[in-house]
Amino acid sequence: MKAYRASLLWFAPASEGPARALFEQDGLLVVGPGPKGLQVVQALGPYREVAAAYPGVAVEHFPGRIIAPGFVDLHVHYPQTNVIGSPADGLLPWLENYTFPEEKRFAAPDYCAQAATFFIAELLRNGVTTALTFATSHLQSVDALFAQAQARRMRLITGLCLMDRNAPADLLNQPSAPGRADATEHSLVETEALIQRWHGRDRLGYAITPRFAPTSTPAQLRGAGELAAQYPDVWIQSHVAENQHEIAWARALFPQSRSYLATYDDCGLMRQRAIYAHCIHFDDDDRALMRATGAAAAVCPTSNLFLGSGFFDYVGADRAGFAYGLASDVGGGTSFSPFHTMLGAYYVGREGQTKPGVSLAPRQLWWQHTAGAAQALGLDGSAGRPAVGNLLPGCEADFVVLNPQATPLLARKTALASNLDELLFSLIVLGDDRLVERTVISQAL
Repeated sequence: MKAYRASLLWFAPASEGPARALFEQDGLLVVGPGPKGLQVVQALGPYREVAAAYPGVAVEHFPGRIIAPGFVDLHVHYPQTNVIGSPADGLLPWLENYTFPEEKRFAAPDYCAQAATFFIAELLRNGVTTALTFATSHLQSVDALFAQAQARRMRLITGLCLMDRNAPADLLNQPSAPGRADATEHSLVETEALIQRWHGRDRLGYAITPRFAPTSTPAQLRGAGELAAQYPDVWIQSHVAENQHEIAWARALFPQSRSYLATYDDCGLMRQRAIYAHCIHFDDDDRALMRATGAAAAVCPTSNLFLGSGFFDYVGADRAGFAYGLASDVGGGTSFSPFHTMLGAYYVGREGQTKPGVSLAPRQLWWQHTAGAAQALGLDGSAGRPAVGNLLPGCEADFVVLNPQATPLLARKTALASNLDELLFSLIVLGDDRLVERTVISQAL
């Protein structure tokens, strides 16, 4: 066992209500062996009380620092790291002019490997310890990302990007040998092979990944839904209702479905562990469908602001009662930093679809990027699954050590904080990668 002494930030169990942050000024976090040999939280609380219960345990002291749960990024694109900050008139021109050309480079295994190495390092440097991420339509892009996440012992979920129409020809799913299968069938065969190779291996999980409805034929979406039924423990990820032009395109391609979102439901792609990025332009029927199926939304504030897509409706989501969490959405998103994402979410709440908007509390913003996002993924300890995004006993020991004095302005501002909300909001508004002094990943002892 090992213990860490610092100020502690964590969240009460979901059964006690969302976003109830707990804080101990002088705390002790004790970690030790758990399932599969991983480090898990054994205890936490006031230093004097916990230390007395664990005599002789080595203690690493971080004076003036805060230990908090590792961040959970609910939607990010590892092939788009180089696309951050690319100017465009909106989503579809941005895809055509920057994203698709960059993704073509992932046909080369060496390019995949170096991109995956940088991507995983950048997530960890920014305090992200769990991520649901897109790869490309190239098999080697998936293998490279899984391999690098496994090497760093990161909890990561990804999958082969399914696209069999309406994209550049060299990005469409292709059969590996002439005459073996058509592209649609082969993409599903390849997906199943990847599930069997990677899902549940160490801390890795597979996500069935249609890019978005317009780039998949009905046959590919239905096939993906059949795989989702066959493998109920895997995740599903895609995009929906991000941009008005995209919505019109999807509706023209799938006129039989009630809405863009309903297209996925009609193909068997909405259930628990299904994460849909954006979910901006919804009506009440869409919100009810999210709630009824157990699907969750990945809220992507910096990319929505950058591409002018719109504002996630927090009031509507809470009224319907469907799950959501925060996501960087790199490279439409403008930063790997969870602090930039949380600040973007604050802006989006203020400007949201329901006027006059909402003022999201700092602890609620933080919850959305940790315990709330883990809950959306089903990684909150329910149904015997691993728990991340929190520091409660039994959670995997992924955490960050934050330095509130990382910059002169942070030091000045945080010294003035008179309560937890003021402290957390100072970190959200002024924080970036410099705030993350250390990222600790749960690993075998």
